[in-house]
Amino acid sequence: MWEYTDKVKKYFENPVNVGEIEHPDGVGEVGSLACGDALKLTFKLDAEGRIADARFQTFGCASAIASSSALTEMIKGMTLEEASRITNQDIADFLGGLPREKMHCSVMGMEALQAAIAHYRGDQKTREEEGNVICKCFGVTDREIERVVRQNRLSTREEVTNYTKAGGGCESCHDAIQAIIDRILAEEGTQPSKERKAGTKVRRLTNIQKMKMIEETLEREVKPALQHDGGDIELIDLEGNRVMVALRGACSACAASEVTLKGYVESKLREFVSEDLVVEEVRE
Repeated sequence: MWEYTDKVKKYFENPVNVGEIEHPDGVGEVGSLACGDALKLTFKLDAEGRIADARFQTFGCASAIASSSALTEMIKGMTLEEASRITNQDIADFLGGLPREKMHCSVMGMEALQAAIAHYRGDQKTREEEGNVICKCFGVTDREIERVVRQNRLSTREEVTNYTKAGGGCESCHDAIQAIIDRILAEEGTQPSKERKAGTKVRRLTNIQKMKMIEETLEREVKPALQHDGGDIELIDLEGNRVMVALRGACSACAASEVTLKGYVESKLREFVSEDLVVEEVRE
């Protein structure tokens, strides 16, 4: 499991500013339940144009809740100009750091804040400004990938996945993500280090450990989101790294079941259990 700082634990176990402001000045919504993380941020300005109150509603993991709660504390008393300069790294630093696999939670907080400020200002992004969707599983655009790569000086596809989730689903976008990284590195005249090129380490688990962790992850990370929409999932069997599952309820008849399995279920199991897992649906 992940190593969390005391501050992350504090804001997860006892989050502050939970809820939604009535008649807010700014509203920002990012993510989706289908992807496992969703955040709604609202704020209210005082007579001097400073953020007097900020509240959040988050569906996600401990890091998502902690990042969202911490963000609301950070921006209180700021002007919108000051708040607009907050980066995802600022949120992570405020919490004393986040596991690298959870940096996407701080990015989600930054994007929700930017969306709320844009809402207040009446800024409407054109389709061209939003960018082209590169990762269809998680709806991540080329503009979003480029921004996190430049802001956080990323140099590998694995890092992009950690910061945005892009590439963590069906993997069909891996080449496109790498092309964006290569272009930015070429523009900046830098290259990834040998350590980064080496890739990530694979966790070695016994079958019993793997089965237990898969069951726990499904119960904690997957089932709540599916049940929210009238669906469910059942673990049928495990053969090596092949995870056989059956979709239940509304999910069993959903036209997007393949996206759910690869873009959400498989992604969660790879994040919390092992990067080698492949999810397959069993139709009974």
